[in-house]
Amino acid sequence: MIAALAAFGSAAAQQKSSWDEAYRKADEIIAKLSLEEKVKMTHGYSNFFFNGVPEKGIPYVYLSDATQGVHMRNNLPDPSMVKQLEKSTAFPCPIMLSATFNPELAYTYAKSIGEECRAGGIEVLLGPGINIYRDSQCGRNFEYFGEDPYLTSRMAENYVKGMQSTGTASCLKHFIANNLEFNRRRSNSVVDERALHEIYLPGFKAGIDAGAATVMTSYNQLNGEWCGQNEYVIKDLLRGYLGFRGGIMTDWKSVYDWEKVVKSGQNIKMPGNPQFYIEGDPSKLLKEGKITERDIETMIRPIIATCVAFGLYDREKYDTSLLSKLPEHKDNAYKVASEGIVLLKNNGILPLDASDGAKILVTGKFLNAIPRGAGSAAVEGYDNVLLSAAMREVFGKNVKFAKEPTQEMVKNADIVIVSVGTLDSESVERPFALPAKEEAFVKGILGQNANTVVVVNSGSGIRMTDWADKAAAIIYGWYPGQNGFRAIADVISGKINPSGKLPMTIEKEFSDSPAKNSVPKGSALVRNTNEHLIKVFDVNYDESVLVGYRWYETKNIAPLFPFGFGLSYTTFSLDKAKLSAKSITADQPVKVYVTLTNTGDREGAEVVQLYVSEKNPTVLRPKKELKGIKKVNLAPQAKAVIEFEVDHKDLAFWDDKAHGWKVNEGEFVISLGTSSADIACELPLTAK
Repeated sequence: MIAALAAFGSAAAQQKSSWDEAYRKADEIIAKLSLEEKVKMTHGYSNFFFNGVPEKGIPYVYLSDATQGVHMRNNLPDPSMVKQLEKSTAFPCPIMLSATFNPELAYTYAKSIGEECRAGGIEVLLGPGINIYRDSQCGRNFEYFGEDPYLTSRMAENYVKGMQSTGTASCLKHFIANNLEFNRRRSNSVVDERALHEIYLPGFKAGIDAGAATVMTSYNQLNGEWCGQNEYVIKDLLRGYLGFRGGIMTDWKSVYDWEKVVKSGQNIKMPGNPQFYIEGDPSKLLKEGKITERDIETMIRPIIATCVAFGLYDREKYDTSLLSKLPEHKDNAYKVASEGIVLLKNNGILPLDASDGAKILVTGKFLNAIPRGAGSAAVEGYDNVLLSAAMREVFGKNVKFAKEPTQEMVKNADIVIVSVGTLDSESVERPFALPAKEEAFVKGILGQNANTVVVVNSGSGIRMTDWADKAAAIIYGWYPGQNGFRAIADVISGKINPSGKLPMTIEKEFSDSPAKNSVPKGSALVRNTNEHLIKVFDVNYDESVLVGYRWYETKNIAPLFPFGFGLSYTTFSLDKAKLSAKSITADQPVKVYVTLTNTGDREGAEVVQLYVSEKNPTVLRPKKELKGIKKVNLAPQAKAVIEFEVDHKDLAFWDDKAHGWKVNEGEFVISLGTSSADIACELPLTAK
């Protein structure tokens, strides 16, 4: 019976009857537990296990980070509890996955990671991370899917389905409004109701609708209460509005009052001991009469039901046959990198012909190091390909390497490839600008050789304002995973025609950003080891729904590079746009058609983007909002008719007076383009 409930990665995952049966089975298990055992189930075992009572059919359940692959653990309390994987694939970071604008890749990406989890006995993968990119300085942006709730939603739902198709349970994190890493356990996100529903909740809704097994609450407060012990967050938003029935866990060491934790709707405090500045203790609270045994049972019931539903208690822990798929996983990682690389600028210097004998100098930061994000999301990978090795493989003896070249070397090179970037990490905000020494280095190279291609590896946007116009080309290569430098070298040589698009806006200056005042004035962007002693500070989301391109367009602030932007080695045109009807109603969606033509001389892929806007809104609304993406590969001179469907709800805003979605009658505009700033066609549409 339990095994029959395990296929929760399908569209039927959230059917009421399936969950009802899982909860009925959970009640049977709970009835066999002593009070002491029930209390034990309210918190984790050590760092990375749900607690267990093996003699009563509840094994310990192993959890591992992170969204971009399996983080190899070396701090387990008892190594014999898990037969660790010997290696795991380092995939490109999630924001690079999102830069593919190809949701189908999110499925294969997550499926590959889920297979490695199953081989390594990992029951719950602590991902995907789907917080919105609000602040370019946030050290965890590399773990997320960018600034747009529509794009994030499409990536999240496919990630969940791919992960859970393997039997590995996914965990949506971090719920909610966790968009800052500076003293992250002391921040209070002050967010209005509209912004929550229009910007920060859709990615979680998409993951839950796709069947996500678990959700992790976040470190921050939301409007004055810690999310992990916040009844509004858990009972009203997560259980009520989103209808989530799976298990909920705290982020690690993120709650402070056991009584609130038990009564908030939270299901398990992670990790296990030590308590870490949390007041109270369930056993003590029981003796004092502040909570009841029924409260404890109510708390632990959803975690047990989730483990039952996904078959985590009674299946074979390891499927080592899946290790044979590691070569396929490497190929999938390369595929994501190849589609996620964004060509931001090209004066015609790229692609380089490997056979023309041009002297190429490669220099800079990541010449002989793999750039990756740090913290719980770090994945070391195996068979890592360095930039130097990848370039040598493609260009052979024509390429030379020097981390700190002389002026003569730079001037004498026909082409210079300069590597710059950042190493981002959770729990840290990092400056938008590169360190002064690195900034001076890249500007010096550009001043000495006009034929310079800059390769940026970072987990989010960086300041390029002083030198972007001087570069012959700029490639945004993110954290490309264990073999992503091979894909970057293939883009440089033209073997790959780049098709990536920015999943966020890159501003000219951080002072242009709506997040510019998030860190308290005068604070240094350093990690504070005594974080718990710092006074809670407010992070005011004064921009409300104007996040990312919504902010820059509505405020008429020109970015350096807009959302959705990315160049190709071929050219495309969009024309002949039309609607299936001139008006739209709640029960009658409208089809949108547009013709995409590859007008260049080589095969390539383009992302057609559909945006909607209201002409005369009754509340503040963005100039436009993304509501559709289609990535299409075309041969030279080939054409394709691209079809979208716009639903009435795509025109809606959250009415914070009626506390629900609302569509005004009146005029709307459907915009079609290849970035938020490159709109080729506009069509009027009337909502009735």
